[in-house]
This record gives sequence, structure tokens and C-alpha cells, in this order.
Amino acid sequence: MKVIIFGATGMVGQGVLRECLLADDIECILTLGRSPSGQRHPKLRELLHTDLFDYRAIESDLHGFDACFFCLGVSAAGLSEAEYTRLSHDLTLAAAQTLARLNPKMTFTYVSGAGTDSTERGRTMWARVKGKTENDLLRLPFKAVYLFRPGIIQPLHGARSKTTAYRIVYTILKPLLPILRALLPNMILTTEIIGKAMLAVARRGAAKAILEARDINTVAQETAVEDDCPN
Repeated sequence: MKVIIFGATGMVGQGVLRECLLADDIECILTLGRSPSGQRHPKLRELLHTDLFDYRAIESDLHGFDACFFCLGVSAAGLSEAEYTRLSHDLTLAAAQTLARLNPKMTFTYVSGAGTDSTERGRTMWARVKGKTENDLLRLPFKAVYLFRPGIIQPLHGARSKTTAYRIVYTILKPLLPILRALLPNMILTTEIIGKAMLAVARRGAAKAILEARDINTVAQETAVEDDCPN
């Protein structure tokens, strides 16, 4: 497969990129964003693009891909609904609409969040905006769209959040997260599990479009079982 990753410098994106680099069936990875990931690998190409609302200048680089893992996201803290909508919904749809037109056989996977409001009418602003984003993505003419809704995420293999507040929280919780994950495996995910699950749905799909934390964990576990089975 040939894949595109948006947000490869973020915590989830770092985890997805790692799994793609390790996967034998991924022959080409294009990371697209405003800053480089810092990774070097023969099958990795990084495309720096400052305007993530307009892809006309680089459309020739975006043809021929099988999957997109969209891991870009911003915190709603301190933002108005209009500002958050632009940076969360509008930015995502600008990329997705372009890719759907150029790659109609693509599988598009979007990292949303636990508590997203599919009705778009709830009291929580970020959840409404995420819900609208999910709903609009499902209307696009991709081969398939999958919406990941992780909650608490344990970063592994050097992955770290770009958000200062999140880094502080993860630093404080670092000793506890492995224990909590052992006790609550379907509530607390790791960056590795999310990356493996994203690859799994790109390869063979999933039973439903919206995957909550429990579903993401199940998909990743099924992949691990398949990998362990002899041919």
C-alpha cells in the first residue's frame, strides 16, 4: 500500500508513522504537514506544505494512494466555536475533499475523540464540531471512511504530544498509565495500538465506521493474533 499521514509530528501521528515504517506491505509513506517529522527511511517522503486549506499547488504529489491517516488536531481550549471549526472541521475537509477527488479508491481514517457528538446538537462545543467533521467525512466518495475515537492514550516508543499541557499530564501519569491500561485495556490505548488498528482497517476494513476505544483495541488484538499465526 501507499499511504499519506497528516500530523506525523503529533503523538498519535508518530505512533502511526512508526507502524507504517515497520509494515512490510507499506511500500511508500508520504507525510504532509508544516514541519518535518525528523524520521529518515527509504520508503518515507516528507512534503512540507504551509497552507493546509489549499492543495492546488501540490495535487500532482497526491495521486495514487491507497490510504490516508489523518492525525492532525488542535485543542479547543481558548478558542471560539468559529475558530475551532475552522481549525478542526474546515482544515480536515479541505484535505479530505481533495484526496477523495484524486483517490476515489482511498480508505480515509480520521482521529476524532471519545465523546464526539454525532447529533451536532449537544452542549459541548468541541464534541459538536467533531461530530460535524465526522458526518461530513462520511458523505465523501471514498472507498471507506473510519472514525477513530480514542480517549486516554499512553505514548510509547518515544512518541510525545506537541501540546505543552498534554506533555505535562503525560509526564505526571507516566508511572500509572501501564497499570491503568492493564486494568482498563478497553479504555486506555497506546500509540502502538492505534497505529496497528489504523493499518488493519486500511488493509481489510472494519465492521463499522465509528470505532470507539474498545473497538480500536479489538481490531489491534485481532491483527496481533493473525500476525502470530503460522502461514
